[in-house]
Amino acid sequence: MAHTLQEIDAVIAQGPFHPTWSELATNTVPAWWAHAKFGIFSHWGVFTVPEFGSEWYSRNMYIQGSAPFKHHVATYGPQDKFGYKDFIPLFTAKEFDADKWLDLIQASGAQYYMPVAEHHDGFQLYKSTLSHYNSVEMGPHRDVIGELRQATLARGLHFTLSNHRAEHWFFMSHGREFPSDIHGDLKRGDFYWPAMPEPKDHFDTRSQPYPTQEYLEDWLLRNCELVDNYQPELVYFDWWIQHEAFKPYLLKFAAYYYDRAAEWGKQVSICYKNQAMAWGSGIKEMERGGFNTAQPFHWQTDTAIARNSWSYTTTLDYKEAPEILCTLIDTVSNNGNLLLNFGPKADGSIADKDRQILTAIGAWLKVNGAGIYGSYPWEKSAEGPTQAASGAFSDSQAQVYTPEDFRFTSKDGAIYAYQLAPGESTEAVVKTFAAMPAGHEDEGYNGIIKHVEQLGVGDVPFTRDEAGLHIAGQTVAGSVPRGFKIIPE
Repeated sequence: MAHTLQEIDAVIAQGPFHPTWSELATNTVPAWWAHAKFGIFSHWGVFTVPEFGSEWYSRNMYIQGSAPFKHHVATYGPQDKFGYKDFIPLFTAKEFDADKWLDLIQASGAQYYMPVAEHHDGFQLYKSTLSHYNSVEMGPHRDVIGELRQATLARGLHFTLSNHRAEHWFFMSHGREFPSDIHGDLKRGDFYWPAMPEPKDHFDTRSQPYPTQEYLEDWLLRNCELVDNYQPELVYFDWWIQHEAFKPYLLKFAAYYYDRAAEWGKQVSICYKNQAMAWGSGIKEMERGGFNTAQPFHWQTDTAIARNSWSYTTTLDYKEAPEILCTLIDTVSNNGNLLLNFGPKADGSIADKDRQILTAIGAWLKVNGAGIYGSYPWEKSAEGPTQAASGAFSDSQAQVYTPEDFRFTSKDGAIYAYQLAPGESTEAVVKTFAAMPAGHEDEGYNGIIKHVEQLGVGDVPFTRDEAGLHIAGQTVAGSVPRGFKIIPE
């Protein structure tokens, strides 16, 4: 285990990876992840205690005039009398049970799990030698990440981690703008340290004040500690590692992580946003959005079960299971994975609505997952009039699909056609598989279809003409997509 920068350098020196993009780009995407297609993310921590606003409560409660600021003063008192740190003793997690969490995650059909180990607020959910502000020494007095890892592996799922420490550089800074508990010359080890001014543009890769060497070394040590102690098979970073100051430290972390994984004999990768890493050195991540056409590379979208927060609040705007399933199918057809987030309550219990949605997703995947897990894009990814928006932060509104909207995947020689919004008709017409008109070799499908199965039903009758493949299927309950397996001769 690396406790010092010198020990990190010693591991890197032995290779096989060194801190250059050319070497890191030789690390391949893990095969297990490319086949898994669906994972679960969770945001939980001290920021959940007020159950108000969002997971950014620790920042927003110090922004004068904001709804969280007003709520905080009205509920807990002024920030110089009750600051964010005062929520820590209230974060007792008395109902937290890692096995219950993982029973639900397994029931959702997810193949990997990613808890946030440290969010922007700076409170670690794991045992650490680098800060006293962690869940073992304070709050729950439990190694939350350790317990979750054990429960994940016990169920045969892949364990991964997320770290959002980078943004802590500025996250608590607004508390310096008025009388609060954030003031003075903060030192390394202080909970609010460093509380530097927030950039006006979060995507300015050269914003000032520039993160200091001391802060960046602390960031590197924290992440290497996580890798050593919990051996995650993926590490996910939020956006601010794109800042120019992080580049040499990000290179070192990636080399250290990939070298350690080589020692463990595990396939691992780093999920990054925007252009934070060189192409091929990690997994391209798209927050709350994605690509709406098939890509020649594997990628991932992360989105939440609710539109307005990643953590639990009492005012969540939930998505329903059919919408999330359409996102999953559309993502997989375009060569992506879906990482779906839910937020446990402050006490560690899980809201009934979250439980209902995740269970419904798992029930659907149990019937229809054959064309999801281990699948590949087909020569055509979509049919129909409706196309999801493209790009990050593009899923704020539910996409309305029609019975004419299909998405395609392939596996083991078969083609899977998912009808996103079947409606009440038993018949599905897939125009892509229309019989090829005589003399029009560039139209239609010239393959021979041996038979068609409706997933969860079995073989169903079908006919083909120049209008399409007509499948006499069965209706499905609950407005969920239905899947067909098309088997060629």
